Amino acid sequence: MCFYRLSADFKLSLGALRVNGILPSSGDIQLQTENLAAQLKPDSMVEEISAGHGLIHFKLNRSLLAEKLLEPFGKGENDNFGLNSELFDTLKRGTILVEFSSPNIAKKFHAGHLRSTIIGNFISNLKQSLGNNVIRMNYLGDWGMQFGLLGAGFSRFGSIEKLKENPLQHLFEVYVQANKEAEHSEDVKLAAKDFFRQLERHESQAISLWQQFREITVKEYQHIYKRLGIHFDEYSGESCHQAQTQEVVQELQSRGLLKISEKGTGVVDLSPNGDMSNICTVLRSDGTTLYITRDIAAAISRKEKYCFDEMIYVTDKSQENHFSQLFQILLTMGNSWAERCRHVSFGLVQGMKTRTGEVVFLEDVLDEAQARMLHNMNQSKTTKELENPKETAEKVGISALIVQDFKGPLQSDYKFDWDRMLQAQGDTGVFLQYTHARLCSIMRMNEGVEAAVFNPSCLCERTSVTILQHLLRYDEVLYQSDQDLQPKHLVNFLLKLCHFVASAHRELPVKGSPPDVAQARLRLFGGARSVLASGMRILGITPVQKM
Repeated sequence: MCFYRLSADFKLSLGALRVNGILPSSGDIQLQTENLAAQLKPDSMVEEISAGHGLIHFKLNRSLLAEKLLEPFGKGENDNFGLNSELFDTLKRGTILVEFSSPNIAKKFHAGHLRSTIIGNFISNLKQSLGNNVIRMNYLGDWGMQFGLLGAGFSRFGSIEKLKENPLQHLFEVYVQANKEAEHSEDVKLAAKDFFRQLERHESQAISLWQQFREITVKEYQHIYKRLGIHFDEYSGESCHQAQTQEVVQELQSRGLLKISEKGTGVVDLSPNGDMSNICTVLRSDGTTLYITRDIAAAISRKEKYCFDEMIYVTDKSQENHFSQLFQILLTMGNSWAERCRHVSFGLVQGMKTRTGEVVFLEDVLDEAQARMLHNMNQSKTTKELENPKETAEKVGISALIVQDFKGPLQSDYKFDWDRMLQAQGDTGVFLQYTHARLCSIMRMNEGVEAAVFNPSCLCERTSVTILQHLLRYDEVLYQSDQDLQPKHLVNFLLKLCHFVASAHRELPVKGSPPDVAQARLRLFGGARSVLASGMRILGITPVQKM
């Protein structure tokens, strides 16, 4: 039998209805409350409706709520909970291309690329979980004048032996040295321009060296992506669209959109009055193409190849104007699909340092997150014996990085804080992982209890109902995330779930309870674990079983 307080499960504020114009804002609010409460009728799910002070109280049939909500977990349909909701029937599903990460080749993976990488992965996971065909694209910065400098520099300062030993470090050193020389040597500048011209003309020696740089870089980057649990369907790059840029230039000319500026550069006038007050440069005065020219060619080529329904670019907010111009030019060229292209921008991370000082490379950040987490785990009295503590520390450290990044609006800059990020009790990725591991432990310790018949009337106390009501919101949170592509909704939902689970763990023991109560509570904890794991995976976090 089940005893519980007669408190409301849901409340409706009449004040909110008046503010939103649903009810008249004048008149006695209490009279309105009582009239509306009298018009609403209970049913099998809502047992009782009553008027309070400016609020309408709803009391649910808690047993029926538990039965309906936890039913899928008894059938083993754990992974799809919330994903088959009618709420998603209005969403258009199709092929979505997400371009993210996109570092520059021949450089070590800069920590500044972390945000684009994890945000793009979240968007891809979310779209895929909602039934879309997602193409994950890494558009490498593998073309441009800097490769002229690198090519010229390598012929002067490069070493094939050093390139084999520590490829990206060596290329980085060569680039820095060549850059320094170019500041006061006209010869190096000319050699760099000459090498890039050789690339543009596809001369075999220059292309062969460039290809070597590209292959080395992609191999090194794949190692980082593997650590982050991220994959790509295609490694594209600016170089792939070099030949098509000439077609873009010809089309702009034939449509009368290409103008020559006073400086001799090729520009497109995007000003509403055609007065050249807002121009976009697409050609240098020597006829070579720019980044945006290659982006136009890339977008057109992708549409032809993948026939996408939507394309999403994930870069920092300094590129907002670039993408605004890109979409405008594509539309002006008659590509109506450009209206279905969007730019998801984000702010900067401030103060990302390791113990050795200013951080530059992402690998250093991942190593430090793992080392600090391993230290914290060794200090903790609750840490379990683990087969591979380093691997667990890596996964938990990466979750901490992701959750710190995703807690606020993406547009905001945020201050990187190692200590706060790795706390086990705060609103952190460590707390998510700790809760998941704890729920896995409850399931392991009570194997066999699940075999009993499920009695939902054993889950009527407030603590259980709070978790059930929260799980009920999972589809709404995913829907909201899909609308604005912000991970904060899901992060905050999961953190709240973990707080509710922590209370339930104290108040709803499984061990020592009567069999039907133990079984019902285990079903509740199993449902919470399943939703927590599902949400974590969408965020790009690999849940750990023990820690």
